Amino acid sequence: MFKPARILQVSFLSLFLAGCAATETSALRPGAPALPPPAAPAPATGYTPAAVDTAPPIGAGQSIAGARGFLQDNGALTPNIQAYANEVASARHIPIGHVEALLLQAQYNAAAVKLMTPSKTRIRRSWVTYRNRFVEPVRINAGEAFWSENKAMLDQTARHYGVPPSIIVAIIGVETVYGRNTGNFRVLDALTTLGFRYPDSSRPERSQLFRDQLADLIQLDYEKKLNAREAMGSFAGAMGLPQFMPGSLMRYAADGNGDGRIDLLYSVDDAIASVARFLRLHGWEPGLPVFAPATLPQNPQALVVGGLYPTLEWTQLQDLGAAVRPTPGNPAGASARQAMHAAAGSDWRQHKLGVVDLLDEPRNTAEYRLGTPNFFAITHYNRSYFYATSVADLAQALADRMGYGWPN
Repeated sequence: MFKPARILQVSFLSLFLAGCAATETSALRPGAPALPPPAAPAPATGYTPAAVDTAPPIGAGQSIAGARGFLQDNGALTPNIQAYANEVASARHIPIGHVEALLLQAQYNAAAVKLMTPSKTRIRRSWVTYRNRFVEPVRINAGEAFWSENKAMLDQTARHYGVPPSIIVAIIGVETVYGRNTGNFRVLDALTTLGFRYPDSSRPERSQLFRDQLADLIQLDYEKKLNAREAMGSFAGAMGLPQFMPGSLMRYAADGNGDGRIDLLYSVDDAIASVARFLRLHGWEPGLPVFAPATLPQNPQALVVGGLYPTLEWTQLQDLGAAVRPTPGNPAGASARQAMHAAAGSDWRQHKLGVVDLLDEPRNTAEYRLGTPNFFAITHYNRSYFYATSVADLAQALADRMGYGWPN
């Protein structure tokens, strides 16, 4: 395996929480309606998804853009941060002294603020440029090596959770190039800085997210599941090979090697199992492709809803002109794999679907695909449709390289 290196993770704002598995799964694209979570997926062999406990937001504390430092002249926490500490202690059942001791250690990180500061000019979206950053020879070659070295664990995890090896390998490749780029920011500093000194005062929900993640970090430290004084990650606080935020580590990570602890930085087995468990708990349907093999109606842009959940029935799309895409030697369109899925009760046409728009503004082009619930499961890892599609395309390239015929 590649030894994880703590080097600076360069990222654009459009990759906010880029790739990190986050617990903020209710955000929608502009104009998209609020939707309820989908029904629980059918269980894979050996695994049945269960409800995951969540914690209410920490109401105390606010972000003050432009300020620096978290202490008063006498060395005590500012009243704003002290109020936050008091609520964290109460809500999470942690001794106040433990909470205060960690917050007193936190240091303002100007680099995190700079990386999170919105650009003054609008960045034109380019699907082609984005895809080329991730579906490229370095990640494909490194992914093949990672897959070969960890094949037994990947196969075991795929059998248990129903998530194919190609998807797991692709996510770890997009996130950190298999552990090469895991971040060199102390997570305690990054989360405290972005929770209380977020650079964009027009987005209070962003600073709230970081304050909640900071509470999760403090709880993990109190439970001795990590050392918050030493944990390193991205400028946004994501950790390990799969770049899990503290809340995701707490609620979705898995002990892949059975040693009684979860280490996403140095345990490849834990990272592999954690990616699969995260996806399964966010709606991954075993046996489905990521994209439905279908041709879309004319003017597919009108069918784009956005958001993290699919909303369209296949019958609706058929009425508008969608059709199953013909495959070589089978002009009727139903491939052998589709027939197999249907026989197994996992026919993609029986699930809600969503039209995915991949715009390239500099080239004035657009690509449209039909996402299944598995595409939208990936968007819970990162809300960007560009991100989820790049993961799927890298997974397909890796599956082809390794002689597998799916997930797409």
